[in-house]
Amino acid sequence: MDSLTIGKVAKQAELGVETIRYYEREGLIAVPPRRGSGYRQYPPDTVERLRFIRRAKDLGFSLKEVRELLALRVDPGTTCDQIKGRAETKIADIAERIRTLKRIQCALESLAAACVGEGPVGECPILDALQDKGQR
Repeated sequence: MDSLTIGKVAKQAELGVETIRYYEREGLIAVPPRRGSGYRQYPPDTVERLRFIRRAKDLGFSLKEVRELLALRVDPGTTCDQIKGRAETKIADIAERIRTLKRIQCALESLAAACVGEGPVGECPILDALQDKGQR
């Protein structure tokens, strides 16, 4: 069996070496055997698993969710409907985050519009709005 060094795995998976070590510590990839020299010997299928993890992360899945997807992927009882449900849950989560970010954007735009950009800091309406004066 051909084995790969961590550097080769990192290059093929388009991830950093430290990221691979982190995923190893988190149990997302198996701890590989080591050569006599101490170098890790990764099996070639590690690259495919790391690419899966990277793509899932790129789509907004947390490491916990990625771990769950990896487990579902190898469970023979898993159905496409279960995976679709996970994707729909993630879509709803992302939509809520977008709504929250839009509210934050509007609030910041209002604060920025209220500031003329001149005068002493003590008269800055942005800083005044951020100052907690016991009002909510």
